[in-house]
Amino acid sequence: MRVTMIGTGYVGLVSGVCFADFGHEVVCVDKDPAKIDVLNNGGVPIFEPGLAELVEKNMHAKHLTFTTETEEAVKSADAVFIAVGTPSRRGDGHADLSYVYAAAEEIANYMDGYTVIVTKSTVPVGTGDEVEAIIAKARPDLQPGRDFDVVSNPEFLREGAAITDFKRPDRVVVGTDSEAARTVMRGLYRPLFINETPIVFTNRRTSELIKYAGNAFLATKITFINEMADLCEKLGANVQEVSRGIGLDGRIGKKFLHAGPGYGGSCFPKDTLAVVRTAQEAGAPLKIIEAVVAVNDARKEKMADKVIEGVGGNVKGKTIAVLGLAFKPNTDDMRESPAIAIINKLSAAGANIRAYDPEAMSEAKHQLPDIAYCTNSYECIDGADALVIITEWDQFRALDFARVKSMMVEPVLIDLRNIYNPIRMAEQGFTYISVGRPD
Repeated sequence: MRVTMIGTGYVGLVSGVCFADFGHEVVCVDKDPAKIDVLNNGGVPIFEPGLAELVEKNMHAKHLTFTTETEEAVKSADAVFIAVGTPSRRGDGHADLSYVYAAAEEIANYMDGYTVIVTKSTVPVGTGDEVEAIIAKARPDLQPGRDFDVVSNPEFLREGAAITDFKRPDRVVVGTDSEAARTVMRGLYRPLFINETPIVFTNRRTSELIKYAGNAFLATKITFINEMADLCEKLGANVQEVSRGIGLDGRIGKKFLHAGPGYGGSCFPKDTLAVVRTAQEAGAPLKIIEAVVAVNDARKEKMADKVIEGVGGNVKGKTIAVLGLAFKPNTDDMRESPAIAIINKLSAAGANIRAYDPEAMSEAKHQLPDIAYCTNSYECIDGADALVIITEWDQFRALDFARVKSMMVEPVLIDLRNIYNPIRMAEQGFTYISVGRPD
């Protein structure tokens, strides 16, 4: 099938490349000529394991092309995906849908023959209705349900594991009441049938809400176990054992029960805010999610306090080594990363910050321009008064602690991801502070 992907951000690029790898003919469109030049020259503008190789493979096979020109890409398409950004709007937390609506209007101008327009971006309930209205207004000669259909098809991609998530998903959700659109969507996802992937067909508004409900629930699990970690610290319990004890209950499950410095990234922060605002306006406020948002924001500040307490209550003039800047490993995404709030608070308290991340430092320099960046873990650690682990990259899991101890002014390690064993760290002479575990 012929697929056009509007937007080559994280979701659009991964989705377009994976559809091409299924054998579809995919054109990815973006307004940024610099980004398209990078892609046409075999590069990728984001870090995602395995993505560069798939781009090269499918470009070579002529299944995948990149362009800034929308017209021809839309005219020839069976399905056009809208995968543009929907950032939180300043001031009120609502999703900014201006890019989605602009894409819809442009698509309308160029459609030729029956076309399925698919919202892949995460959008509030009712966005599909508005997209349909925009297209109908721009093209009064076209009738919804006959000449085009607007479908919701939310993404459920985890950064760092997005290719696997696309090719082996837990489920595919499709929101449409049109049988013609269902036929097109079945054709697009046919390669998943061999894996017996459930395809959940529902109406458009339900599909839009499924995405928000899923992310809000996962954010709630993270925030729940973080609050349990605080309680564990007060009671002398171990949050990792609490997580295991409740996670073995099939009704709860073990995923997203790892205590840490709070959630970040491109999805959970903006999606929880957006669904809270939507619910408030609908007259059905989501009190649990409102609390999740507030607790998570406070969590990041609290982790900075944990570092300050770990070095004696005052970081003024002290050098703090930070390992990990991305909001999670295997990505270069700094959006809403806990590292930003933690470092900003430590810097405001007078600390000198040195940082290292395997992939995120280029982006971090825009977000945190006033700290020192290092080329590896040990350069970062050398001469530090304390070491803080914020992101659990694999390369931070097997540090040479005899070497680390010899390089530090004081052997203080604040491990905000619980990747080391407290007993082993004490045996090696470290003041070791973790999250929700006895020291």
